[in-house]
Amino acid sequence: MGRPIDGMSVLVTGGGSGIGEAVVHRLAKAGARVTLSGRRAAKVEAVAAAAGAQGVVGDVTVAADREAMVAAAVAHGGGLDAVVHGAGNMYRGALEELTEEELHAVFASNTIGPMLLSGLALPHLRRSRGAIVFFGSVHTQRAFPGASPYAATKGALETLTGVLAAELGPQGVRVGCVRPGGVLTEINQRAGLFDDAQAAERMESLGPAHALGRPGTTDEVAEAVEYLLAAEWATGAVLTIDGGLSLGVTNA
Repeated sequence: MGRPIDGMSVLVTGGGSGIGEAVVHRLAKAGARVTLSGRRAAKVEAVAAAAGAQGVVGDVTVAADREAMVAAAVAHGGGLDAVVHGAGNMYRGALEELTEEELHAVFASNTIGPMLLSGLALPHLRRSRGAIVFFGSVHTQRAFPGASPYAATKGALETLTGVLAAELGPQGVRVGCVRPGGVLTEINQRAGLFDDAQAAERMESLGPAHALGRPGTTDEVAEAVEYLLAAEWATGAVLTIDGGLSLGVTNA
């Protein structure tokens, strides 16, 4: 049957928008006690109010903020059963134009922050025999020129999933990863400097590159997160939820 989501205490970073927001709504609707975090107070407060969740403003790259996120989730949920790492950022550019400062920043937000936050949450996850979920990316399966920084951070998380699953499995903690494909979110919009209409048009234009002929939705990705949290014999798995984008097909 799997572990019930109802009553589960879950911390979702990056919960103020995009896939993280969809995860918050899906898990809260299923009865989880959700704590979401994000850097933008207005976004965090709005999602928390709409979902019936608790919001905490914070940045995963800041140690004090990571501590506050875990403390808030433990207090709100009476413990901590899962951490879903939705926070992240996009950095693109030609190789010779990349800067050391921006590379450090994107690794801090996408890879280092989640690793450190997972370590901070680990004592609670051991007690609850809980789970950690990362997000990879179709960028690790298909080469998109100019996306090397982002792809590198996501490739690191996908590899980390297996290593931590092996390391933490004997402690009762499961680790999984969801690898999304083309989904319209703010992170893509910011990376391309598009307005709402341009971003939607660009995403729709990618439809033929998906085996299923269309981009996905954030809730379709959130569905996979819910599965990983409930599936008690799943660990080390990287679930590809991309409508077939990584297959390299083109539907004319």
